Amino acid sequence: MLLKNLLAAIQPQSIVGPVDRQVESVAYDSRRVQKNSLFVALPGEKNDGHQFIDQAVEKGASVIVAERILQQPRATCVQVANTRVALADLAAAFYERPVRRLKMAGVTGTNGKTTATFLIKHICEKAGLRCGLIGTVRYEIAERVLPAIRTTPESLEVQELLAQMVNAGCKAAVMEVSSHALVQERTRGLEWDVAVFTNLTQDHLDFHGTMESYFESKLKLFTDLSKQEAKKKFVALVNIDDRYGARIVDQLGKDFPVLTYGMSARADFRASNYRPEFAGTSYQLDARGKSYLVRVPLIGRFNVANSLAALAAASSLGVGLREAILSLAKSPQVPGRLEAVPAKRQFQVFVDYAHTPDALLNVLKTLRELSPRKLIVIFGCGGDRDRQKRPLMAAVADQHADFSIVTSDNPRKEDPDAIIAEVEQGFRSERYEKITDRAQAIARAIGLAQPRDVILIAGKGHETYQEFADNTIPFDDIQVARRALENSPVEFE
Repeated sequence: MLLKNLLAAIQPQSIVGPVDRQVESVAYDSRRVQKNSLFVALPGEKNDGHQFIDQAVEKGASVIVAERILQQPRATCVQVANTRVALADLAAAFYERPVRRLKMAGVTGTNGKTTATFLIKHICEKAGLRCGLIGTVRYEIAERVLPAIRTTPESLEVQELLAQMVNAGCKAAVMEVSSHALVQERTRGLEWDVAVFTNLTQDHLDFHGTMESYFESKLKLFTDLSKQEAKKKFVALVNIDDRYGARIVDQLGKDFPVLTYGMSARADFRASNYRPEFAGTSYQLDARGKSYLVRVPLIGRFNVANSLAALAAASSLGVGLREAILSLAKSPQVPGRLEAVPAKRQFQVFVDYAHTPDALLNVLKTLRELSPRKLIVIFGCGGDRDRQKRPLMAAVADQHADFSIVTSDNPRKEDPDAIIAEVEQGFRSERYEKITDRAQAIARAIGLAQPRDVILIAGKGHETYQEFADNTIPFDDIQVARRALENSPVEFE
């Protein structure tokens, strides 16, 4: 693509050099620069892309986009006010705006994003609407499955993935949209048919500072809907049971296209007569003047909310509601979300990604509905993240579990024992113990289990690694629990 055509997508402050150059690729990582690349210098938390401009030119970059005035004899230099904004706009133009050939659903919120997106994709696929997926667990492009680098990738990768979905024959795409991505303009230029809000609870305050700032970042997904250039008939889909969801509805106003879901009597998609069952959940759905019986093979009141979001979103994308309900009954297990570990014992073991106080509370309440003899929870808190939630996690476990084992999560650059000490401050009882080694903690819980007990391994869910200061090791809670079960004697028939 010619540079002058790409430049029409941004607002350069200055251009030094020819604009009739051919741009064959776009990059913001100098290690990925090729001949005739356009390199965008992004300021980062750890590294500033402006430091790698010379390296990018040496590797063949013919165009540099930066926030400072530059002169490079071998490259055209383009100065912009904000390179993150420029990268998003350039990426959309370079990949010829694939969102305009896809039905787009974006899901934001603290908890429930992964489950909701998996369910939306499943419903769409069963209805013959081939759907791509971008989220925390993985990226899916038709039959291709790629490991997820982050929940919402950088804008360049987002546009590339969406373009690949179009080329693979996808007609729709569903994405998890993180608060970090919204603040950092990673989703700029995306045009949504439906934007979903699940809930907002304490998390990421190490990044946002306050809950109000965290809320404002989520709100951006919805306020930006009215700024979309494409003539999409968009809708905001909001959990009205959540107090922040109610705020979003109020702030968007009566003239904004909003659908609500929840158990509230004023919800457009309303669930009632909730019945937890061992193999799933059933409830009555009232929507669009009709009532339906819904069955979903996921347990928990919070999964009622997630399935409501999925049904309403799929319906907004054009899937018939009755057809969506039928396919929901056959939805697959979502990786690391209350995932049962095959135990062949008289007790049960579950793995869940719950790593916030509210998520842990919801999961423990759900497991309590199974009427266990004793509910045992293993959890920790990640290093280099929101420290305020550490004692709050302990307080939840102390109140809603019968016994807790505090262990390491992803300590990263912090001392694991120091993290555990901060978690420990939230306990008021002595119904807990500390085991720093996560594998030993899991084995200890399984060794303690008696008939009709339930064990919850919380915090890492689908993750297959554990991060330390100087290395990252393979670690999968499901596999570790399986090995512990194999090595634990069967004392009860």
